[in-house]
Amino acid sequence: MDPFTIRKATLQDAPAIAAIYNEGMEERVATFNTEHVTENERRNRIEKGGDRHPVFVAVANPSGEVAGWASISEYNPRPCYAGIGEISVYVKKERRGRGLGKSLLQTLIAEAEPRGYWKLMGRIFVFNQVSRNLCMELGFREIGVHEKHGKLDGRWIDVVEVERLIPQNII
Repeated sequence: MDPFTIRKATLQDAPAIAAIYNEGMEERVATFNTEHVTENERRNRIEKGGDRHPVFVAVANPSGEVAGWASISEYNPRPCYAGIGEISVYVKKERRGRGLGKSLLQTLIAEAEPRGYWKLMGRIFVFNQVSRNLCMELGFREIGVHEKHGKLDGRWIDVVEVERLIPQNII
């Protein structure tokens, strides 16, 4: 595995985060979005997320290249869902298979507890077996399939919903 460091994202990371997301979007295996996100959109996400909805980056050593990113987003604005965070993990195509996604997801799990989350959840395209396997390896469970959850390029896509409880915050 290549040496890397995971840290909280800064506004200067926005161009790399946008590029990595857009690369994933073009592959059509992780998001229903079909329009490129901009650097400004990513800057706003980092800034508005603050400590409650953080964004992290995996930075390759010694080059400083942002090779992947992960975030905890708001699941639903209603107060009763305040302890549920929605996860996203994206790794640059040429950096995949080296443990970055796993380390980023482990970071989200570790950071969820002190932030008061009692559950992390996500939705994964049913055919994205790599992401499904990673989540299962790190203690997520598949709780169901949303059939025909959305259309992508004119075809219906099913998604698997995954969740991982944070037992320390369930009182």
